Amino acid sequence: MVIFDCNGVLVDSEPMAAAVVAEEFTRAGFPMTPEIVARYFIGRRPADMFAAVEAATRKKLPSNFAALVSAATLRRFRVELRAMPHMAYALTWLRGPKCVASSSSLDRMRVSLETTGLLKFFENCLFSASDVPNGKPAPDLLLHAAATMRVSPADCIVVEDSAPGIAAAYAAGMTPIGFVGGSHADASTGENLMAAGARTVIADMRSLKGTVIALRGW
Repeated sequence: MVIFDCNGVLVDSEPMAAAVVAEEFTRAGFPMTPEIVARYFIGRRPADMFAAVEAATRKKLPSNFAALVSAATLRRFRVELRAMPHMAYALTWLRGPKCVASSSSLDRMRVSLETTGLLKFFENCLFSASDVPNGKPAPDLLLHAAATMRVSPADCIVVEDSAPGIAAAYAAGMTPIGFVGGSHADASTGENLMAAGARTVIADMRSLKGTVIALRGW
C-alpha cells in the first residue's frame, strides 16, 4: 500500500496555507511570517502548532482561532488550490491500494482533493491526525491508517514532503519516500528528508511508480 500525505504532496498547498496561517496569527496579535510558519510547522497538526505558539508566547489564542484559520484556508483553497504536477498521472498508473494520511482535518482533505479532482483516486480512504492521540512525527496516524486498511506496516510506502512526516513513517516501520517537487521545497529540503529517514527522494511524480517498484518490487 502507498500512503500519501496530502499537503505538499498531493496538492501544492503549503505556501498558500502558511500565508493564511501567518495572516490569522498576526491579526490575532501574534505577529508571524509565512516563512516562520513553514520553517517550524510544516507537517504538523494545527492543534499542535497552536499549542506551541501559546507555549512560546505565554498567551492564549482566541477561543475561535482554529475555526477562523480553517475557514480562511478553505476559502482560499477553493479558489486557488492546484494538484501537484503530474499527480493524476502517478495515481492512475500506481497499482495496489492507496490512502491519504494527513495532519489536516477531514474537511480540509476533502476540499483539497475535491477541488483538484483527486478524490476519486481514494474514495473514503482518508485518515486525519485529528483521530489519533499524537500527530506527526509520532507514528500513530500511519499505524492507524495501515490497521484500518488491513495492511502490515512493513508493506507500506509513505510519500511525504516534511521531516515530521518522514520521521513518522520511519517510526512506524514503513518505507518513506521524500518528495521535493512542491513549490515550498528549497535546496535543503531533500537533505532534511534523508536525515529524517527517507529511503530516497523524488522531485517529479512521474517517477513515483518506478521508485515504488525499485524499492519494493511492486
